[in-house]
Amino acid sequence: MDAIEKDLLLQIADLHGVPEGAYNIRKNGEAYSKNTTENIDIVTRTDGKSGIDIFIKPNTKNESMHIPVIISKAGLKETVYNDFYIGEGADVVIVAGCGIHKCGGTEIEARHDGVHTFYVGKNARVKYVEKHYGGGDGNGKAVMNPETVVHLEEGAYMEMETTQIKGVDSTKRLTKATMKKGASFIVKEKLYTHGTQVADTDFVVDMLGEGAKADIVSRSVAAGKSVQRFVSTMNGNAPCYGHTECDAILMDEAHVSAAPCLTANDLNAELIHEAAIGKIAGDQLIKLMTLGLSEKQAEEQIIKGFLH
Repeated sequence: MDAIEKDLLLQIADLHGVPEGAYNIRKNGEAYSKNTTENIDIVTRTDGKSGIDIFIKPNTKNESMHIPVIISKAGLKETVYNDFYIGEGADVVIVAGCGIHKCGGTEIEARHDGVHTFYVGKNARVKYVEKHYGGGDGNGKAVMNPETVVHLEEGAYMEMETTQIKGVDSTKRLTKATMKKGASFIVKEKLYTHGTQVADTDFVVDMLGEGAKADIVSRSVAAGKSVQRFVSTMNGNAPCYGHTECDAILMDEAHVSAAPCLTANDLNAELIHEAAIGKIAGDQLIKLMTLGLSEKQAEEQIIKGFLH
């Protein structure tokens, strides 16, 4: 792995090298390195699709796995399918992400489409962390289209932290979840776009069981002439609680749209949506500038705190 690829790995997974425990590193369209443990098995798919199946034994505790994807080859395009089977009562952390080094001509596109499907067993807990990053010399285009499908059994809990750091020219982010009795689904999305980048986010959550709880929060900054579109659909089909929120900072000539949609199909479904889009408040800038920061430095500090 060369210096460019090591930097991509660091940006998306905070790794300085091969991690401990279970992992599967994918590089330039091929499996690069893999390791399994007693409780976490990683199997290459045999159905003709690129990707892996991950099997986590019931009651596995305090274990983690890493599944980063790095692309440093101009023009490479791939679609990868990863299925996760999390056993009953397990409690694990899964760190994913994709990093693309942009190179070649300005119209050469490198693209990664990742479809991750989670089957989370009864009373199991999963924390899923996913980062997307585009680096390089500024030429070429980095395109990432993540699709996440989540099936939560009774009492299951899943927390997703998704971050698009910078440099991704186009992304379509689709997340779908079905939730049984007492299941919880928590999402924290952080997104930054600039230049002429385009980002589409679409959530579809179906709460099917009594006591299901979903909380979807998206924080984003749109700068330059970038465009962001946020859609969130929540369907309450049982006595449940759902909250969806989009909070965006608008800068320069950027555009942001938010379309939350709630459907209550049960008398005791409690659904809430919030959406706020606006520029950085002037008094915030002035306060920081009185401390000696330039206007640009003040903006950077506000954005950093907002996306923290």
